[in-house]
Amino acid sequence: MAPEAPSPLDQKILEHFPGLVVRKDLTTELKQNAVVPTYVLEYLLGQHCATDDPAQISEGLESVRRILAKHYVHRNQAELVKSTIKERGTHKVIDKLTVELNEKGGFYEVEFTNLGLKKVPIDVDFIKRYPKLLVGGIWAITDVEYELPADPKASPWQISSVKPIQVAGVDQEEFLAARAKFSTDEWMDVLMQSVGFNPEPFTRRGKLLTLIRLIPFCERNYNLLELGPKGTGKSHVYAEFSPHGMLISGSEVTAPKLFVSNANGKIGLVGYWDCICFDEFAGKDKKVDKTLVDIMKNYMANRTFSRGIEQLTAEASMVFMGNTQKSVAYMLKHSHFYEPLPDKYIDSAFLDRIHAFNPGWEVQPVRHELFCTGYGFVVDYIAEVLKHLRTEDYTGLYKAHFEISSEVSTRDLTGFEKTFSGLMKIIHPDGKAAPEEIAELLEFAMECRRRVREQILRIDDTFKANDFAYRPVAGGEAVTVLTPEERQYPQFAGHRPPTAATQPAEPEASDPAVAADFAQQAAHPAEADATPVPAFSEPPLKPLLQERHLVVPENAKGWSYRRLFGDYLVGATQITVVDPYIRAFHQIRNLVEFLRMVNELTPEGDEVAVHLITAAESESKEKLEKQMENLGQVQDSFAETATPFSFEFSASPNFHARSIRTDTGWKITLDRGLDIFQWFESSAFNAATTLQEARMTKGCEVSFIRQLRTEV
Repeated sequence: MAPEAPSPLDQKILEHFPGLVVRKDLTTELKQNAVVPTYVLEYLLGQHCATDDPAQISEGLESVRRILAKHYVHRNQAELVKSTIKERGTHKVIDKLTVELNEKGGFYEVEFTNLGLKKVPIDVDFIKRYPKLLVGGIWAITDVEYELPADPKASPWQISSVKPIQVAGVDQEEFLAARAKFSTDEWMDVLMQSVGFNPEPFTRRGKLLTLIRLIPFCERNYNLLELGPKGTGKSHVYAEFSPHGMLISGSEVTAPKLFVSNANGKIGLVGYWDCICFDEFAGKDKKVDKTLVDIMKNYMANRTFSRGIEQLTAEASMVFMGNTQKSVAYMLKHSHFYEPLPDKYIDSAFLDRIHAFNPGWEVQPVRHELFCTGYGFVVDYIAEVLKHLRTEDYTGLYKAHFEISSEVSTRDLTGFEKTFSGLMKIIHPDGKAAPEEIAELLEFAMECRRRVREQILRIDDTFKANDFAYRPVAGGEAVTVLTPEERQYPQFAGHRPPTAATQPAEPEASDPAVAADFAQQAAHPAEADATPVPAFSEPPLKPLLQERHLVVPENAKGWSYRRLFGDYLVGATQITVVDPYIRAFHQIRNLVEFLRMVNELTPEGDEVAVHLITAAESESKEKLEKQMENLGQVQDSFAETATPFSFEFSASPNFHARSIRTDTGWKITLDRGLDIFQWFESSAFNAATTLQEARMTKGCEVSFIRQLRTEV
């Protein structure tokens, strides 16, 4: 819902940037019906709705809707639009145009993405004015004409005008003068609103983690890597924010497409775009051309690539976005942060050219309340501002106040200086900031480069470990920069995961119970030591677990999942829950409590995968959809924890038995499954809400069976 009145910040931005801002919820509203980049919609909104007057906004919104309805081409209405052009002779269309050279004919031909027209001749003057038509294409308002030609082989479609959807120009002096009216905090909030986010739920660090994504638009040849869970909006900025950025699938990258085709000498994407983002870059199953990796290494280091014997240069920044599957602690203990990447990219020489590693696991998942309803820049305007700032160099602005006091490599220095420069351009575009603000950005930049270096040390012994530290020029204590994960998991900091040659040999054990207890001792080595230990250490090793049958009485308290079968789950790395009745809200809540219990039992840095086999809700389609939605939320929320969760539906008509199976050889049968507690009032002040022992039980029986096989 739109805000009743503009906030003080909205009023301020309307006052100092008249005609250049738009209410962001209008973009969201229009976006539902038009599959176009945000900058296309905001170009139109900026022309008709750049005001806070409700009547003018309402009238302007209707004008934009009419323009889209009349001129935007929906793919399923392409034939209707073609008919309109034929009957009228000419018609304006809003569509994406891509041009190729007809090599045999020596002329250029355009393809309309949504309209479906191909091989439409286009005048060479348009190509000279808008060369991006040849590499990736542009969104434009185009006058298309129809006239039957005398030559039956010629196209009846003609193009009389092309108007790219972009602002006419930016007065940089006016921009800087208006920026000076805002405090740093206000300006960061303006930028957050401009990229579509409500700044209130974000911490200051959270805002920096978002705004660093803008650096490739204002810093030449900047290389950024971001890995994290899905759903955090990693690719949003590169798909929607700027007409100067290109988002491509990581699996679609080829050397000719990216750099140059040796067959025809045609320059690739790096020659025309300011920023190229490789989406879905992670994935072991992706095929990677080693030659491409080598060319990228040279380009990312020197800005050059070859066309035959000719050396060419370009200024495009590179962004690599990918999803992680493991928790931070697990990756630190067992591998490294680059583990999700295709093997050919886990190359220390390639990775050392990354200027900053943005920790995507710290970024909030995108949800409804994060979207902005206030005012922000028309994204095309701020995109032009950032493009202009590419000509500036702010890498040395910190040197008047601070000096690097530790020995760092040239690439480390280049990495954090370029990140610092980019953040200064975004937040302090006039290059002026207080020393404490400069220190904040310098430290954040050094942290992002340190993450690159620390993870390289885990895969390449030839790299040297360096401290990252700075101190005030005027004197004072040096500040050593560490990453948050180093502070949170000091036991894994500087840790190099052991190889197979250094792993301790496990004893051979035909009895799964012995294997389970060995795993428990490995997870808690202090327990296996007979030497007396201080009172705060782990308790002594428990006796070997036994097969048994347990009856839980009805109307009893003091029972919990952990008391019932927690001991039998210790040491497992895979657990399968078989229960046909994980459907209703309280049943799925029971599942979440089970997952939380497993998570608490899992040693830090390890992982226990839990898989649910259940039955699909058959009472109604609505209930089935709700069941799938709820289980999907559980899966997403536990994805980056020590307890990744997955589920499947069994279609067996004889699916009734309930059990828990572990890969350590235990099968726990439960006649009621996880549904062992009676109804209780869910209240923040009721102990039963968070404490299972405070709930009344249903009568049930549990059997613990040792299996010969450890398959789950």
